[in-house]
Amino acid sequence: MPDLTDKRLARPEGEGAAFQVTAGAVAIRETPAPDGPVSTFALHGEAVEVFREEGEFGLVQCQRDRYVGWALMAALSAPIRPVTHKVSALRTYAFSQADLKSAPHFLLSLGARLVATGRREGPWVECARAGWVHAAHLSALDTFEDDPAAVALRFLGAPYLWGGRESLGLDCSGLLQQAFEACGVLLPRDSDMQAAWAGTEVSQTVRICPSDVRLCRGDVVFWEGHAGILTGPGTLLHANAHHMAVAEEPLTEAIERIGKIAGPVTGVRRIDLAAERGKPPAWLTA
Repeated sequence: MPDLTDKRLARPEGEGAAFQVTAGAVAIRETPAPDGPVSTFALHGEAVEVFREEGEFGLVQCQRDRYVGWALMAALSAPIRPVTHKVSALRTYAFSQADLKSAPHFLLSLGARLVATGRREGPWVECARAGWVHAAHLSALDTFEDDPAAVALRFLGAPYLWGGRESLGLDCSGLLQQAFEACGVLLPRDSDMQAAWAGTEVSQTVRICPSDVRLCRGDVVFWEGHAGILTGPGTLLHANAHHMAVAEEPLTEAIERIGKIAGPVTGVRRIDLAAERGKPPAWLTA
């Protein structure tokens, strides 16, 4: 179970005020500075608590996964409005009018949450604090995908971005978070947390070969500081700094190359969607 004294997750002192992300996405930084190192991102519609402000930034804890850092206050609004839909497309625009020729407000990525006002014009849905979004790119909050590997493959070629978890850039654990959350299972933010708390361990994980029948599509492979998802027993998909993108490659090649930097595979975990879907994860409620 999580160590809630970990600085990435430890609740800041004081009383938090509830805010909601109203930009397309906002970086959560280690320091209250525009060039502060990015820890993660919060997507449109996600809720945070703001504990104090320093200049343009607020010290926040993301309600979604407990992550703590500094966010631009201009990207946040209060009060929190109950979300009604989520973005099901890899990315889409929120437009200023119910017209594809109108000026877009911002991009929204897979998994962003939206607040439908009830107004519709043809295929367009008006969303509070966002604009008009095409109905074909939205789904109900309780609509889930069934194949996290297929979701992850939709990000193929997306650029690598440390701390990213949106279609314009993401890191290894961010890719896994987005893929599994689309299937109804929320994973912890970082690869070490995912390796410790997500799913169950698959036996004989250190000496892996593609013919190992224990491995299957959707299994998550871990190294020290890195993770990827199997699209087949011998194929790995991962956001990585070698390709500077989300790439798919033979597992044996990845093991050999990554092993020179991060050492051997430290484990493989399997996540039971049917058992965990839609439930508050134990690591989040601990």
